[in-house]
Amino acid sequence: MDQGNTAFILIAAALVLLMTPGLAFFYGGLVKAKSVISMMMMSFGAIGLIGVLWALYGYAIAFPGAEGTIFPWSIDTGAMGLGNVLETPEGAAFPPLAFVAFQATFAIITVALVSGAIADRAKFGAWMIFAGIWATVVYFPVASWVFNFGLADDGSFAYGGWLTHGMQDIFGVGAIDFAGGTAVHINAGAAALALALVLGKRVGFAKGIHVPHNPPFVLLGAGLLWFGWFGFNAGSELAADNTAALAFVNTIVAPAAALLAWLVVERIKDGKPTSVGAASGAVAGLVAITPACGSLTPGWAIVLGLIAGAVCALAIDLKFKLGFDDSLDVVGIHLVGGLIGTLYLGIFANGTGLIYSGEATQLLVQAIAAFSVLGYSFVLAFVIGYAIEKTIGFRIKNEDEIAGIDSVVHGEEGYVLTEVKV
Repeated sequence: MDQGNTAFILIAAALVLLMTPGLAFFYGGLVKAKSVISMMMMSFGAIGLIGVLWALYGYAIAFPGAEGTIFPWSIDTGAMGLGNVLETPEGAAFPPLAFVAFQATFAIITVALVSGAIADRAKFGAWMIFAGIWATVVYFPVASWVFNFGLADDGSFAYGGWLTHGMQDIFGVGAIDFAGGTAVHINAGAAALALALVLGKRVGFAKGIHVPHNPPFVLLGAGLLWFGWFGFNAGSELAADNTAALAFVNTIVAPAAALLAWLVVERIKDGKPTSVGAASGAVAGLVAITPACGSLTPGWAIVLGLIAGAVCALAIDLKFKLGFDDSLDVVGIHLVGGLIGTLYLGIFANGTGLIYSGEATQLLVQAIAAFSVLGYSFVLAFVIGYAIEKTIGFRIKNEDEIAGIDSVVHGEEGYVLTEVKV
């Protein structure tokens, strides 16, 4: 067993787990002051719920084995409760439990991302029910489509997902998704769009009405996300090698370029570059580079960042033109950014992209992967959300939204100002 790589994976897992509290700060700063507790609690609720479900059966669904290519759902019953991964096979590069821990943090952050679309108006209990069902029938299976590393007889990990190994059998190349552009960002973005449609618009929804109450929180959250994203991307190599180093460098340059591009677009469009725009641009670049970080040269990563930053800065206004209330721009950043990064690989991926191979096969495969995940997640998220809304109710009352969801749902306030008695 390679103790160096084991330590690398465990440290990467800790970094990715930190991303969810970082997301809580990022989202918390973007909402109204009377919604900050509610918003942050949805992220922390995801940590608690998905962390448990992952150990009970999530891993067994997401990683059903090296031959588990059944579409769209398979399960390794021996892995339920992590029963058959407690021991390290002889010759394995690292303990299977290290991989279990690393992938658990992916499941947690993916579910938490969805919550940004329903800020200011969702019941916490209904959100938790949605999170558990959606993770079970959407995220866990989709993770198997993309990642599904299965333990081979020699203790090594081998691809088995239908979007990777399965597509390779058909087209000669499989979908490239190094760290989760499809399974994480397109998946979460599609579900976010579905929930935004189910819950409807916030009271007074209009451009410029709902402004971030705490930009410093947004910047802090973006910083924590960027820090954790090095574990997200470089850690997905599962080894401290040159590919991990490439992913690390690309995780610096792509979001940096996206940050600049977003600010330029914001300056041209709105007259002023903002701190929230800088944070959002960095996140857009991080989203776009996620599937591509191990398959692009740094030069092409910078180009990807510039494209993602500019396009996502424009895409966040689609909700006003199309009439859906995606509160914190999960669709404009994660769905659009994930699509850009995934499809970009069809042209610029090292070796197999159009500019290298002269063939569009990789682009076709990337498109199949992206839109398969998008459609599957959107439809099931809409059905789950609609069923919850029509039974126990998903959205709080309008008067409670106006009064403040924090005090109504959680009995707390984010900012309690009291006089000091002398």
